[in-house]
Amino acid sequence: MRSNIRIDQAEGLRRLLVRNQTQVITVVAGKPGVGRTSATINLAAALAYSGKDVLVLDENHTSDNLLDCLKLYAKHDLLDVAQGKCAPSEAVLTARGFSVLHTARAMNEFLKLDQIEQQRMEDALTEVSCGMDVMLVDAAMLAGQAAVSSSLASGAALLVVVDTTTSGITESYALIKRLALENARLHFEIVVNKVTNERAAMTVFENMARVARHNLAARLEYLGYIPSDDRLKRATQLGRPVVEAFPAAVSAKLYVELAQKILRLPVLQNEVESGTSRIMQNLIKQLARQHSREMLHVVN
Repeated sequence: MRSNIRIDQAEGLRRLLVRNQTQVITVVAGKPGVGRTSATINLAAALAYSGKDVLVLDENHTSDNLLDCLKLYAKHDLLDVAQGKCAPSEAVLTARGFSVLHTARAMNEFLKLDQIEQQRMEDALTEVSCGMDVMLVDAAMLAGQAAVSSSLASGAALLVVVDTTTSGITESYALIKRLALENARLHFEIVVNKVTNERAAMTVFENMARVARHNLAARLEYLGYIPSDDRLKRATQLGRPVVEAFPAAVSAKLYVELAQKILRLPVLQNEVESGTSRIMQNLIKQLARQHSREMLHVVN
């Protein structure tokens, strides 16, 4: 009887998530140092500034992850929830107007979790997402491979952060190619970061879009650019989003514009209906694929 009540509650949360049409955006980059995490933080703050309820999933385990950038300490995380050590609400932190859930350890250990723990994890994601307008995923980068994320194949929008360096452009295209071939993703949103002006950003975007269209039949959509900005750098050093620390800065205004463009992106029906159940299925696929790559690397 208790089990049936638990199932009914979880299903009710899923239906509520569908009604609210939580928009899921996975933020990815082709290599470290492009500014993916900074973009996630500032975009989350800009969305919260516009009155939206925002949840960020921090999938990264590196020392410069999203929590570290915000100077936050998480006593509990999603793995603790999965293992029954705390309630989902105890793992969610609130800072700078939006919520953060650290999921890195859960991703790393997911394949070792038993069925009950995986179900707790799914239920927790459903619960903490409930009522949120937007969920941003700061996608993990593992073993030199970019964007190993629970949401990549779920129909969620993909926001690719690109810089103007040769390696940045090359690695970003390689990421897009891999996601197109492995996950059948053919639509990518592009933001060009650390650029001098929009003309330079458009040059980078147009070249990438032309090659992706010709070689992959993939469509890239330009959402905007973020300039090299001393106030943005200063805000980052302070552990604060630029829209909060320096709202008059050029980068702050552009992040607000980017947030509005994000909100106008269509929420696909299959994305809404799939909920966290499909996210969990995709997590298994992504991590299993990553494990296969690592084993192949060891053999070679």
